[in-house]
Amino acid sequence: MLEKIGKLGELFGQNKSNHPLADAKEFRKVVAALPNDRPQKALDEITDWLGSVREADDLPPTRLYEIVCELDEAAQRHVFKLSRDYLRAPRLARAEEQKLFKAINGFWLEAAAAYERCLALSKEKDRAAASLRESLPLLCTRLIASLGQVVKSEIYRYGPLTNSLWLRLGIAYAAAEAAGVAKKSVQLYPRQPATTTPEHEYLRAAVLQTSSLDALLPAQIELAERLVDYYLPGFMMAPQSSKESVYWVDLGQPQPPVRLARMPKQVVSTLRYFHPARAHLQVAQLVSELERGGHPPADLKFGSEIAVKYLLPVLSHLANCWAPLPPQRKHARYPVKHRMAVTAGLSNAIAAMAGQGDGAAVESWVVENVSRGGFGTVVAEPRAEWFKIGSLLGMQPEGGENWLLGVIRRYHRSSEKEAQVGIQTLSRQAVPVEMKPRRSAGYVAATTVHGLWLQDSGDEREMRFVLPLATFDLREPMEIWLEGRGRVLAPVTLVEQVGDYEIARYRLN
Repeated sequence: MLEKIGKLGELFGQNKSNHPLADAKEFRKVVAALPNDRPQKALDEITDWLGSVREADDLPPTRLYEIVCELDEAAQRHVFKLSRDYLRAPRLARAEEQKLFKAINGFWLEAAAAYERCLALSKEKDRAAASLRESLPLLCTRLIASLGQVVKSEIYRYGPLTNSLWLRLGIAYAAAEAAGVAKKSVQLYPRQPATTTPEHEYLRAAVLQTSSLDALLPAQIELAERLVDYYLPGFMMAPQSSKESVYWVDLGQPQPPVRLARMPKQVVSTLRYFHPARAHLQVAQLVSELERGGHPPADLKFGSEIAVKYLLPVLSHLANCWAPLPPQRKHARYPVKHRMAVTAGLSNAIAAMAGQGDGAAVESWVVENVSRGGFGTVVAEPRAEWFKIGSLLGMQPEGGENWLLGVIRRYHRSSEKEAQVGIQTLSRQAVPVEMKPRRSAGYVAATTVHGLWLQDSGDEREMRFVLPLATFDLREPMEIWLEGRGRVLAPVTLVEQVGDYEIARYRLN
């Protein structure tokens, strides 16, 4: 296809460019010289070349598109390697995380901008533009896919949301519709055998955006992304609203898609409506089967490393988000302005509740709203190590003496220096306790486990505890000192396991 474009350029007598990549031999030398064993350096070089050709005014449109396509293809192995490192490295220093993110996100932004330049040139009225229009199916698909990668990267970092991305996506998709290629199947990259369409790529970004992934851990977001790809054929998009419609988006506005719970202010030609259709039924059915002890379908290829206990919470989350009716809030939320002392992590929470807290480990936050279930707050200059889905928080309202225990359930960075945080209250009566594992034959281990007893569980016999990670063992009772004497706790179940802690239930014997 690219060779055909080059021959057409020669046929139309396009002028030669002074840009170093205009010559095919020089271009091949540049690509061959990329440091394949240093993916970040290679990707940075490709990103720089993309910016260079995008700004070159003397490159013929067909040659520009050819260069952009080949640079994009050359980058794929490197961006794949860096993305895998970024998502799966167990711990990255903040500087290293930002460096990786900048390399990956910078490439996709520059690739998208280069394809946008090609799209703009295709609208000219000369013969060169006419030849470029033959490539619109792949051009639009790669442009939308590149912008979709930027949307995805923002989701993985919990924002901040860049609304201008959705205007750029809307313009690209509208161009595909206008050219009659929105449903045209193409092979996105030579080494990816599956085909896709501009509409498929736009819908993927829209579904990721509307699936409330800011309530999931990064590993769960990655799993959700793969599930979205699997169930995406079950989604439908149309220019008219129907009784099945769940979401809408305006292609001509810089705003992301939203639920139909908030209606468009006016009906315009750029409105598009979409709904999960079969996807919601399929996910709900799989959740039911897994809860009964079933197995994921064979073509849902996650590998043996994905256990049902990890898959089920993500599927349940998507089932709720894709339901015809949105999930209702359990408790009414009320606006307030109240200051609260906050400390993060199990050890800090235990120390604070025992009256031994370190002042350096305590921050002052302002609560924006409150409900029976928790709090909402906006935090300036958030600490990276504190702000993760599932982070445990000790909280003391200003003027009060009692410490509450909460957990971050939703986190979204509204800017680089500010984050919106949703906190679920785990307990209003958490008490530090010491426990010892009770080994076989009644032997009590010398090891002391420090945890928190959540006293407002409402069950006199069954008790909830927050314990250090990997403490709970279904075969191992615990001994606790209560009311002046030792008592035995029989393990019941592990409720949750996140970060540096786990929540478990025991029955008092």
